[in-house]
Amino acid sequence: MKQLYTFGNYLRDKFGCKVHKVGINISGFTCPNIDGTVAYGGCTFCENDSFSASSGEVQELKGFYLNLNSKENPHLEKQLQQLEIQFNAISKRQKDEYGAEKFIVYFQSFTNTYAPFETLKALYEKALSFRDVVGLSIGTRSDSVTDETLEYLAQLSKHKEIWIEFGIQSIYDETLKKINRGHDSANVKELILRAKSKGLNVCGHLIFGLPDESKEMMIETAKAAYAWGIDSVKYHPLYVVKKTALANEFLRGEFTPISEEEYLEVLLESIKLKPSSISVQRVTAGIDNNTLLSPDWCRDKNSQIKNINNTLKQLNLKY
Repeated sequence: MKQLYTFGNYLRDKFGCKVHKVGINISGFTCPNIDGTVAYGGCTFCENDSFSASSGEVQELKGFYLNLNSKENPHLEKQLQQLEIQFNAISKRQKDEYGAEKFIVYFQSFTNTYAPFETLKALYEKALSFRDVVGLSIGTRSDSVTDETLEYLAQLSKHKEIWIEFGIQSIYDETLKKINRGHDSANVKELILRAKSKGLNVCGHLIFGLPDESKEMMIETAKAAYAWGIDSVKYHPLYVVKKTALANEFLRGEFTPISEEEYLEVLLESIKLKPSSISVQRVTAGIDNNTLLSPDWCRDKNSQIKNINNTLKQLNLKY
């Protein structure tokens, strides 16, 4: 049985040791489909209040939000402190529990290029200054990356491991409209191609089980993402959590979550079609607390991975 080519494999091959991603959340970051720039409320499946800081030691900056047109940032020093506190706490835990030796700082929550350039530069450079950090991974949206930021990341990538993570979700504009995404598929394609043309590493996020999508549509999204030249992929099932627009649709009987059986079918086909050079960062997702409304199979990560591995046996692979 051969192991699926994972992001961990890629990093170990490149750096010769165990490299972990340190997920960071910086207060003051939001999204253009939350603050009204392109829409309000965020994606229908996103529970915005859940994006609290990754460490209990960090004090959130209530009521403070940046965007691309912010003229000043009075809280930059506090944001830099948040970054350092979170990195120190999480990287220590990863060293102690998993034997991590090097780290990639992952700007994870909300849209992490959606702020004035000087703020981004200060945060990114601070992150790269930490001991044993070999690079950055920046979670963002395709409508929120300026040319200046893209060019700057391209310069950084000449000496550091720089990744930019785009939420592709679906290539179907009717789906993107239903989930209140605020941009179309052409925009994602354009930014991925531009990032790749500048030599950046790109990870694409795909969601299976979006409203009214067939298995064929989900697989077409995966095929398109591969064709655009992504270097790594995250596969997610769509699950419903409380306090979201999707929860309201679910409770009104207007949305039925994907079954585990269908998810496994789509995942298997997507992995079968995936070029071997594309690493896999995630094969599923879920949450095991009382905020999960449905589907129940997204509650137990161990059970999910076991069932995924049973399915992958058809390809002589294991995760």
